[in-house]
Amino acid sequence: MSTGTDPSATDPYTLTSDGVKEPPIGWRASLRYFGPGLILSASIVGSGELIATTTLGAQAGFVILWMVIFSTLVKVAVQIELARWTIATGQPALTGYNKVPPRLGRVGWVNVLWIVLALSKLLQLGGIIGGTAVALSILVPFGEPLGTTSLTVWTVVLVIVSIAMLYSSKYSLIERGAVVLVVVFSAVTILIALGLPFTPYAYGASDIAGGLTFMIPAGALGAAIAMFGITGVGADEITFYTYWCVEKGYARWAGPNDGSEAWARRANGWIKVMYKDAFISWCIYTFGTLAFFIMGAAVLNPQGVVPKGNDLITALSRIYTDTLGEWANVLFLIGAIAVLGSTMWASIPSWSRMYSNVLATLGLFDWQDPVARLRWIRIFTVALPILWGTAYLTIQSPVIMVQIGGVMTGVFLVAVVIAVLYLRRAETDPRLYGTKSFAVLLTVSSVAIALLGVYTLLQVFGLQIG
Repeated sequence: MSTGTDPSATDPYTLTSDGVKEPPIGWRASLRYFGPGLILSASIVGSGELIATTTLGAQAGFVILWMVIFSTLVKVAVQIELARWTIATGQPALTGYNKVPPRLGRVGWVNVLWIVLALSKLLQLGGIIGGTAVALSILVPFGEPLGTTSLTVWTVVLVIVSIAMLYSSKYSLIERGAVVLVVVFSAVTILIALGLPFTPYAYGASDIAGGLTFMIPAGALGAAIAMFGITGVGADEITFYTYWCVEKGYARWAGPNDGSEAWARRANGWIKVMYKDAFISWCIYTFGTLAFFIMGAAVLNPQGVVPKGNDLITALSRIYTDTLGEWANVLFLIGAIAVLGSTMWASIPSWSRMYSNVLATLGLFDWQDPVARLRWIRIFTVALPILWGTAYLTIQSPVIMVQIGGVMTGVFLVAVVIAVLYLRRAETDPRLYGTKSFAVLLTVSSVAIALLGVYTLLQVFGLQIG
């Protein structure tokens, strides 16, 4: 966002003919234009993987490995389709959601559900701050490790540091920080997961094959549903990916739709860049997710260790200490801080944009006014970490807090699918639709998400199928 005399002159949310740029051709030329997917990965390779996925592996063992793969793969087509609409129109997700009928006054029904999701996410994001505070409390305790004083001090420190570092809300800063945080812990985790076969907690081809039988063992259904909602791209990640696509410049470089073939060619070119960006992101969070699950299934499950409450970090650290020795506990704690910190780093500016956007749809300010938009984003950059930290100090159970948010995310995915299909039909230029193969994948993904969302609702209300 510009700080000059005319902020709209370089505002990525304002499409003008002066802002157009020819898209790169090929992977090598596209590399410098990647970024939104890396921010997405920073958010995904965090609470879902470290907490929900590892907990599920500890609880269920390898038998539910298929759900990990399914949950990361099935939602990508919906993410790409919504980003396609964003590049075509220059509008972020919540602006589009608000157009889906029926409407309740100024606000659409999808945004009403989003508000409910946001309230449940106060718990999940509180769990992330809490998990990070627990790791810091063990590594550098104030008084007794995991004591009330130590946890409170570190929670307050995390809130203050997060606000100070992210207050500027600059896209370039957020992107660079996301890259560093993702690389640090993902690389270490994947290496340790690949090294497990050479330890007493070895796994083999039979374990992997047994995890691809499409079964959910008794007692693991709730954790599996939460994991589906959190791992891979959830409803919130699908939503905020559109903001980063705009702020990277994809929509502005495509320019306003003037109906010309030149615009369609540019827009399709930048959509292809977005495809590559999304693919790189998918590779990162899929391998990260598999690594966390395998560690939970191979190390914690045979010992009957399932992370609970503030013992989460201590239980998960056994993945490292039981594999590499006690010296690795410090390595794990630093890694846990990095991976949970990456989610905080990406989530605070992402949720600040979404909260601000929903207020704009309610008429509190004009989203196209860059000065007012930045003001509201900064207000939420301050307010949200405080709310999340308060939620953790009140409840102090990171696993439950994250899983509650995960279940609600799974439910909201159904509304996102409906919105995406509506916007594709009503507003996306047919010249940008993509291949028939993609249309088939989008249909399969939409049906799978809808069925699991319905199943989740039935389980929430205590209804059984079959």
